[in-house]
Amino acid sequence: MAYVERGDRWYVSLVSIVAAVGGFLFGYDLAVVSGAIIFLQKQFSLNPYQIGFAIGSAQIGCIFAPFFAGAVVDRWGRKQTLWAAALLFAITAMGTAFSRNMTEFNWFRIVTGVAIGLASVVSPMYIAEISPAAIRGRLVGMNQFAIVIGAMSSYGVSYVFSSSGNWRAMFACAAVPALGLMIGLFFIPESPRWLAEKGRFEDAFQVMARVEGRTSAETEIAAMRETIATETGSWDELLGPGIRMALLVGVALCFLQGWSGGAAVNFYAPLIFQKASSLGAGRAILETLLLNISSLLFTTVALILVDVVGRRPLLLIGAAGMTVAQLSLGFCLYRNLPGIWTIVSVFAFNMFFQISIGPVAWLVLSEIFPTRLRGKGQSVGTLAVWVSTYLSNQFLGPMMSYFEKTFGSVGPVFWVFAAVCAFLFVFGWKMVPETKQRGLEEIARWWQPERSGA
Repeated sequence: MAYVERGDRWYVSLVSIVAAVGGFLFGYDLAVVSGAIIFLQKQFSLNPYQIGFAIGSAQIGCIFAPFFAGAVVDRWGRKQTLWAAALLFAITAMGTAFSRNMTEFNWFRIVTGVAIGLASVVSPMYIAEISPAAIRGRLVGMNQFAIVIGAMSSYGVSYVFSSSGNWRAMFACAAVPALGLMIGLFFIPESPRWLAEKGRFEDAFQVMARVEGRTSAETEIAAMRETIATETGSWDELLGPGIRMALLVGVALCFLQGWSGGAAVNFYAPLIFQKASSLGAGRAILETLLLNISSLLFTTVALILVDVVGRRPLLLIGAAGMTVAQLSLGFCLYRNLPGIWTIVSVFAFNMFFQISIGPVAWLVLSEIFPTRLRGKGQSVGTLAVWVSTYLSNQFLGPMMSYFEKTFGSVGPVFWVFAAVCAFLFVFGWKMVPETKQRGLEEIARWWQPERSGA
């Protein structure tokens, strides 16, 4: 067969697409509440703190998931863990849709968050572990692409149901891709690196041979044997010399992603657009849909550039651009400039977010840890994402209310995010290594104690 020597790029792309459906559900289920919150606020007479909890309740589950996700993906495997997440997505989609009050709604959203947390750990990890180094950035970036498509789809669905105010249907629609993912997972292989970790080197070789060709597969399997033999996979090892630097880079990038303002701006986009331009609910949701279409465009740009330009240059360009855009957004709101300037600032920020920290944090996190530590390292990094995202979302509503009462504007809130983006630029410049075109086993050797002191 043709793939025996060259590998089958179409095959690995299709496999990655199936795994990236987890990213689609991640994006859809997180973003759909943004379109529904206007109607939830009216139906249940929510105050600012209740709005914040309704928007952020899923992040509570996302925070819980990483505490056990590492153990689950190491024990069950990447594929079975993703299937379990898909099942949770399907169940909670219907549970949320049929909630009778906000207590039930928030509980189902918390469990939805557990599914999102599992998917956010395992989908990029699986794709990174099965992808050839030359196109790994592009394929792992496909997960971010799927997250954006999921978010965009949620706003499209929300817009369709906005005229009737049917927020229940917005949540129920998530059950369809969840069932599709459950079916698709029956047709893809287990991660070759998980198979190797369990001593199933022949099975791992068969998967790698189809993905990269026999010659490359033999080299990769030999490297896996070498690195796995030197790893214990314990939590102590994750905190040991060398590896703890990888942990610092991964956790810091993930935490800064949450506090860069990307999630907060997207979740609160309809309310921001309403405040800036006095738009109705339907028009505000339409503007947010257009924002997500732009996310799709710029994520596509990131997919093209990440394996050409590299992770680090994209991170630095994006951090600088986000800083300027957040300063501009805050100024527009503070000075009560015409709504078009606020919308331009939001779109500019979103562009820089989607080409940089949005995909790069997940990509670098999936690359920098050795095989036996990847589940644990990815879980800790994912925990940092969700803690920071939850805190930023929870603080954004009250901060907007405080600054509006104190200064007559919500603008200064976005200057706080601008400061975080400026710090991200400095951290990326000083601390983040370039992983473009590097094999996972080669990257793992960077953190060995004898190398870390070099």
